[in-house]
Amino acid sequence: MPVPILVLNCGSSSVKYQMIDIETETTMASGLVEKIGLDGANVTHKVDGAKHRIDEPIHDHSEALALVTRAFATWGPNLSDAVAVGHRVVHGGQTFREPTIITDAVIEALTQLAGLAPLHNPPAIAGIKAAQQALPGVPHVAIFDTAFFSTLAPEAYTYAIDRELAQKHHIRKYGFHGTSHAYVSATTAQFLGRDPQTINQIVCHLGNGASISAIRGGVAIDTSMGLTPLPGLVMGTRSGDIDPGVFAYLQREAGMDSVAVDTLLNKHSGIAGLADGTSDFRDLWAKIDAGDADASLAMDVYIHRLVLYIGSYLALLGHTDALVFTAGVGENDNRVRARLVERLAGFGVTVDPERNTPHNQVSTIISGDDSTITVLVVPTNEELAMARQTYQVIH
Repeated sequence: MPVPILVLNCGSSSVKYQMIDIETETTMASGLVEKIGLDGANVTHKVDGAKHRIDEPIHDHSEALALVTRAFATWGPNLSDAVAVGHRVVHGGQTFREPTIITDAVIEALTQLAGLAPLHNPPAIAGIKAAQQALPGVPHVAIFDTAFFSTLAPEAYTYAIDRELAQKHHIRKYGFHGTSHAYVSATTAQFLGRDPQTINQIVCHLGNGASISAIRGGVAIDTSMGLTPLPGLVMGTRSGDIDPGVFAYLQREAGMDSVAVDTLLNKHSGIAGLADGTSDFRDLWAKIDAGDADASLAMDVYIHRLVLYIGSYLALLGHTDALVFTAGVGENDNRVRARLVERLAGFGVTVDPERNTPHNQVSTIISGDDSTITVLVVPTNEELAMARQTYQVIH
């Protein structure tokens, strides 16, 4: 018999969901609620190879979950068969370091942590409350993006600012995309037939949001994102690492307040900021191929930042067995992979052009036979990882 687990990922104006049979690790149904609180709100529900749609106003997450419930009731499978619900929560602060059964006390603690992730945690909390109303008879489990990086040593997570101020306001490196990094690193070890405790990896989660991690023996020792998901690699619309003095400079010279600067660095920077609003890499490559100098520079900056992080992580790890690409760009953009690995030739890392195909839907080794480090593409599956963790908590 199937053992269905519902997995929810609630954004400020969206809800992604999947029902996964944890026995076979197959998707029974999936869907997306879009434009919550906006014009054109809708639900797309996929089951048995068919796609169904509901178009009607959705004012908040409670209404969104009510429509998700209706979609399951109309097109299946039976939502009441779910044995648990797993919720993605971006920020667990220092409080939550592993998947946690959600209680009123947990919701209160998450509410107090909202300031650490004001764009992410409040909609997650709203989604949790709405899902509890829709499915009150099953356990609800919070899965934290930050949990995988709770293993960082103090030297890796401590910022060199006033110690008392940092402690009072919980300022430190937390890291994000942890569910993906944990899943991909474990999958890589399994694919290579290695005990996770014997393999050192650098995992590149390259999507519109991007992060990189150094993982020694299955344990994260560093990652590129920090207190927030802003620092680190160049991303679709986020700047990544930047001189903190830019904040004060723009306030002083451009008359921008902190909200305007924060919006600039999160929503109007990165690849889009450098390439005239283009953040989709397919469009970026089209511009590069057409001779667009701004697009070419954007790609150069993107690759340069990746090389900087990979080089530093090679030093931190001492010995690296695998360099892994995952997420939208990492899995699908063979040109990014090839250009990046070309810059690592001094370390003896190579990619085989025939193995480095544009689309890899399964775990694939793409390195050359002479490469000093195995280079792989490993598709991420955060929903399956969440379902696994949810099931572990309830059993």
